[in-house]
Amino acid sequence: MKRFALALALMISASPAFAALKPGTRATDFTTQAVLAGKADTFNLNKALKNGPVVLYFYPKAFTSGCTVEAHEFSEAADDFAAYGASIVGMSADNLETLKRFSVEACRNKFMVGIATKPMIKNYAVGMPMMGGTNRTTYVIAPDGKVLFAYAQLGVKGHVSGALNAVKAWHAANAKRK
Repeated sequence: MKRFALALALMISASPAFAALKPGTRATDFTTQAVLAGKADTFNLNKALKNGPVVLYFYPKAFTSGCTVEAHEFSEAADDFAAYGASIVGMSADNLETLKRFSVEACRNKFMVGIATKPMIKNYAVGMPMMGGTNRTTYVIAPDGKVLFAYAQLGVKGHVSGALNAVKAWHAANAKRK
């Protein structure tokens, strides 16, 4: 019975109706400890947005099967995102040592992963109440700080493709303005 209740809570907390900030919402700036290719650093959202859109994806736990698959998919698409001017950063409540390994093994040194702090989890509506930490939610944030895309599903499918489609659409719209 406890397993069923936990599974139900996970599904509900990760459903689109309960998670994401809506497109058009201004994303809250943050700075957090992060890792790229096993090396500790910091990540600041506003600073990253100066270089183009940011794909900010939250995942529950490093080295779990779904989170590893998702990291692999984002790493495989990293060059495609970069071609449209976007950067990727993954966020979880894992500790820095875990993220150092995850950035190398699962993210394949292609993008940063950072620590999702409690205020960040609240501000981005990605909390997983029964488990602590974050659910699986992907945002694309435009350089003006507004959310372009928000997708919250416990499953991995749709996060990378949806984010890439949003980045492509943003790029196409902004290329026409130039």
